[in-house]
Amino acid sequence: MGTNLKTLIYEFAGGTIEDRPILGVIPGGSSTPVLTAGEIDVAMDFNSVRARGSMLGSAATIVFTEGTCPVAVLLRIARFYAHESCGQCTPCREGTGWLERIVESIEHGSGRPGDCDLLLSAAGQITGNTICALGDAAAMPVQSFVTKFRDDFERHIALGRCPHGN
Repeated sequence: MGTNLKTLIYEFAGGTIEDRPILGVIPGGSSTPVLTAGEIDVAMDFNSVRARGSMLGSAATIVFTEGTCPVAVLLRIARFYAHESCGQCTPCREGTGWLERIVESIEHGSGRPGDCDLLLSAAGQITGNTICALGDAAAMPVQSFVTKFRDDFERHIALGRCPHGN
């Protein structure tokens, strides 16, 4: 607790594969908002990470480097939460599947202009409206990835494919 995230990554974990520059870090497990490379000089404690716009959560730190497609990363996360929804409440049952389908269409070349705003709106309708915390856990990464990597999402839509070759 309190160790700097950059220290955790570069000293304790040995850095990134082939010393690739970091694109983003999910500091507290898949349900927590992503941090960009410029935001990772932060103490790993509840208040410091919260001040950066994320959460410590389980502290299961996920690092991805430049060359990694953030849309593909979000698709993996969205797919997990859509699968994990028990289906008891409508916002989560319908919303997590919808988030997954929209991100999947963007990643696989059939995204449409306006999909980024649609993702943000749908995630906002899930947040705070479910019986358990799974809905919020599914919505937070969508909101943060779209906000912080919006150019990547828009580039996918404009090109009709993943620019990272995925």
